[in-house]
Amino acid sequence: MNESVAVRSIEQISGKKQRLFLDNGEVWVLYRGEIHTLHLAEGAELSDGQYQKIRTEILGKRAKKRAIHLLERMDRTEEQLRRKLAESEYPPDLIEDAIDYVKGYHYVDDARYADCYVRFHGETKSRGKLLTELKSRGIDRDLAEQVLAAAEDSRDEPAMIRKLLEKRRYDPQEASPQEKRRMYGYLMRRGFRCEDVCRAIEGR
Repeated sequence: MNESVAVRSIEQISGKKQRLFLDNGEVWVLYRGEIHTLHLAEGAELSDGQYQKIRTEILGKRAKKRAIHLLERMDRTEEQLRRKLAESEYPPDLIEDAIDYVKGYHYVDDARYADCYVRFHGETKSRGKLLTELKSRGIDRDLAEQVLAAAEDSRDEPAMIRKLLEKRRYDPQEASPQEKRRMYGYLMRRGFRCEDVCRAIEGR
């Protein structure tokens, strides 16, 4: 970048934060104290050095710290982390830098996340449900398929259904039509195949 960038407008977000709109199309969120210290105001021009310093030393470092903080609270996929950082309005390239940073320390690992998710939920949800949920969390379909395939040998969905019914003390011989409908819906929401659910509901 060789030309200066100007602050087109400033918008109040909260008592502490303001949103800056630059004439190059970027949007920054900074604290009021930072804006005051940097002498930023509507119409102010930033030299190339000042522009790069704010992006690198303030926004870039903050995005990395935010990424680490988010991962300390709970494990996330790359896409989930990307979405959370986007909510804080960091520039897209700084979001990717932050993700690369935490990936370098293995703080975020989609393969590990998918494996743990399948291990934790594998006994109560069908393969199709697990695949859908992994994809909704930003896991690549090929990776999700690989993880599920690795766990496939230990999966017996009819047995899983029977186990769930036992835990809910369901007896197909004594269940009323209303209870059967309720249990059918419960199992179908977990993504099990209709034919497996129907057999188990009827005790076949």
